[in-house]
Amino acid sequence: MEITEIRISLRDDNKLKAFASITLDNCFVIRGLKIIEGAKGMFVAMPSRKRPDGTYQDIAHPINNETRSWMEEQIIGAYNKEKGKIEAEASSVDSSQE
Repeated sequence: MEITEIRISLRDDNKLKAFASITLDNCFVIRGLKIIEGAKGMFVAMPSRKRPDGTYQDIAHPINNETRSWMEEQIIGAYNKEKGKIEAEASSVDSSQE
């Protein structure tokens, strides 16, 4: 299995840093992933729905920790790349206005 595309939509929030969508093997898309800044650092929350009792249940998720770590590493890497690109663009705009 390969993540063939990652789309990041940045957010300006204390905890929710971005939404992400991933494409697996150019044939299956998972939308609604959340990149969250937690107490122990960044992590990826899987798409979920609210149950009648108020708890949340993941709709799609990795079956084992190895796959979860692999996915998180790639998604957070794409987030950092997108964030860096936006910061570089803002910096070049600021320096051109001086």
